Amino acid sequence: MKSTKSAVRYAKALLELAQEQNKLDVVESNMLDIINAGKETHDFQVFLNSPIIKADKKISVLNQLFANFDSLTLSFLALITKNSRERLIIDIALSFVSQLKELKGIVPISITSASALDTKTRDVILSKINATVKGQLEVEEIIDKDLIGGFVVRMGDKQIDASVASQLNRMKQELTK
Repeated sequence: MKSTKSAVRYAKALLELAQEQNKLDVVESNMLDIINAGKETHDFQVFLNSPIIKADKKISVLNQLFANFDSLTLSFLALITKNSRERLIIDIALSFVSQLKELKGIVPISITSASALDTKTRDVILSKINATVKGQLEVEEIIDKDLIGGFVVRMGDKQIDASVASQLNRMKQELTK
């Protein structure tokens, strides 16, 4: 996740406000919509980054785009835009979701394998990870044919690489020394 210190701080402030007002689920849904808007259309990020469009016009467009959003979220977007930080809106949304998961005790992990894992293998991997992690795992499975076989588990900044491709690369490096 690409983020800046400012995006993390703004996300934390929004998280605290949403907690105080008992609007965590609503604001989370709003942040997910912002993330999806950023993924679905490149023009959204171009709009946010544009120095030509004035802040009041950006606020008006954001209010129209996200008319179904909670008033807290809309006020927050207006504040961010008035502070000339609108280019960070998607990063703030990503950071908000990440911080909320941490607050809820959800640990996102990804398991990348060459082919779909069978239930038994998946359960063995997850049971070993569960033994070392506090919280509920949120698992994303990714298929990458380049791995040849085995798997790679990523959890935050940690990685367990048990792929055949990685083992072959290590062997190649050892042989060429």
